Amino acid sequence: MEKKDAWKKYSQKKEREKVMQFAEDYRKFISENKTERECAQAFYQEAKRMGFLDLDELIEKKKKPAAGDKIIANNMGKGIAMFIMGKKPLEQGMNILGAHIDSPRLDLKQVPLYEDNGMAMFDTHYYGGVKKYQWVTLPLALHGVICKKDGTTVPVSVGDRPQDPVFGVSDLLIHLAGEQMDKKAAKVIEGENLDLLIGSIPAEDDGDDEKKKKDRVKANILDILAKQYGIEEEDFLSAEIEVVPAGEARDYGFDRSMLMGYGHDDRVCAYPSFEAMRQMKEPEYTSVCLLVDKEEIGSVGASGMQSRFFENCVAEVLNLTGEYSELAVRRAMKNSRVLSSDVSAAFDPNYPSVMDKNNCAFFGKGLVVNKYTGARGKSGSNDANAEYMAKLRRIFDDNDVSFQTAELGKVDQGGGGTIAYILANYDMNVIDSGVAVLNMHAPWEIISKVDLYEALRGYVAFLKEA
Repeated sequence: MEKKDAWKKYSQKKEREKVMQFAEDYRKFISENKTERECAQAFYQEAKRMGFLDLDELIEKKKKPAAGDKIIANNMGKGIAMFIMGKKPLEQGMNILGAHIDSPRLDLKQVPLYEDNGMAMFDTHYYGGVKKYQWVTLPLALHGVICKKDGTTVPVSVGDRPQDPVFGVSDLLIHLAGEQMDKKAAKVIEGENLDLLIGSIPAEDDGDDEKKKKDRVKANILDILAKQYGIEEEDFLSAEIEVVPAGEARDYGFDRSMLMGYGHDDRVCAYPSFEAMRQMKEPEYTSVCLLVDKEEIGSVGASGMQSRFFENCVAEVLNLTGEYSELAVRRAMKNSRVLSSDVSAAFDPNYPSVMDKNNCAFFGKGLVVNKYTGARGKSGSNDANAEYMAKLRRIFDDNDVSFQTAELGKVDQGGGGTIAYILANYDMNVIDSGVAVLNMHAPWEIISKVDLYEALRGYVAFLKEA
């Protein structure tokens, strides 16, 4: 079956401008929001401007929502759940777009700062599945928060403005890398060696401070941090600072048909999921956009998909409608339909051997639907049923959405997982659906602009008609 080129639908100048403008808006978003906290905050603030009311405020006021009402819940500043109430009772189910907003990166350890032979360093721990050798000799930025004992939170963002310094992980020069080059790729750069170089000027010796005498470069860095952020070394114990690639996402290719940026996995699905909600007015079934954290490390923790956050939100909304019961919550979850909006691997002409060309995703062919993911024998996969797949085919075809089906590489080549199986545990109909990505999990990933646009169109059609 031939996969049609989605670009052909946008041969007219005005139509193609819509594709390019949506991609430009997305480019700015991922350039400005490089962590799950920044994404959640940006989405939350924009949702409030769109008229969404905070769930906690509605609970306090005991306000009963009506069809078309917009509700948003914030999960510890790292995730959100958005509801646009439908005409049908919530117990009859929801149309849910679920995506994650965390991405592979380096995290500072809780005791990160040290000095080694006149160089100040930050000790890191990588997060998610990464090829460690890809993170050396790149300009890197620091984004996150430092929470102090007095209850104040200090935001940190340095490395992305033109006037900012950048940081980096050094690598061994080729002239001395004989033994290193003989190692397997997984061992070329060890995880404990992904430490960040952050300074080399020593503090002035005042003759009294013993700490400055011992580690004078480290002392100088602490002086800078105290002046700029009002923090001391112990404040790193309650900090969450992420090391991410410095710089903006960029147009890719002479024809500007692609985007290169950090965090396409999975913000390239989260962004159109959020924007699809903007187009919902008074849907038949309640529309939901669920954006979560921690997918890259197993969806664990209070801000991950395995937490009770979403289930609790549904219970609270049902309670506001006056229809709450444990059975009503179970029915609302069971009767729901979900697009687990996550990325898929794009065919790469440089590495064709890992793909089955009849069953892989290609740039420019539209939204990708993965009936199953998992590894080898579908281990860890949701594997959606055929009836649900048929329903989605009808919705996408009726709305002229370009889509393609794919697997994540050849059968025994590897595989991966998403949040799909967790939502499926509630007995929902769930399938993976997202955008194809090159360089997945690398510091700089690549996507096709038209695939991004088709994702938006597909998500809107799903929310309206599923």
